[in-house]
Amino acid sequence: MGQFTTAVIICGTVLAVILAADSGSRRITAGRIAAPALAAVAVIAACVRSFPTAGNDPSLHLAALGVGGICGLVAASLLSAHRDRAGDVRSTGGVGHAAVWILLTGLQILFAYGCEHWYGARMTRLTTDYQLSGSEVLVSALAVMSLSMMVARTAVVVSRLRAVRAATGPVVDEDGRVNR
Repeated sequence: MGQFTTAVIICGTVLAVILAADSGSRRITAGRIAAPALAAVAVIAACVRSFPTAGNDPSLHLAALGVGGICGLVAASLLSAHRDRAGDVRSTGGVGHAAVWILLTGLQILFAYGCEHWYGARMTRLTTDYQLSGSEVLVSALAVMSLSMMVARTAVVVSRLRAVRAATGPVVDEDGRVNR
């Protein structure tokens, strides 16, 4: 499987899962928090054949981790959270949230396409000059970036959940049960 195909599968799956989980007004549950990250880990495990660690590969992975975290925080910053009439905490992801995720995913896929079709020789020279182990490290760096974006999004959703609960306090339903 080539870089482009792998990038499309990983990034496309992450995008689909995020848009399904966060678009519109959605109740924040443990499953909703964990499911996108678990889906990303499963897809990455299925698609990434190796995780290069030679030369400067760890530095590239750390950079991808940082860039992905920042991008995930930016995208997730467009999620708002509130308590609904039933006392459930919900987040709302609108057009802006979806547009940022689509843009970020598109850029990742465009980069992978360019590595294979537009500037392959330059990327080969870059990986040699910077002591990277080749195209496999670029695929794994994109995977790390996608996973980092997902983790950052998850952290924001959890922090919004806690902030709404702290601001509004517990809600007691008509059966007398406390709904946090």
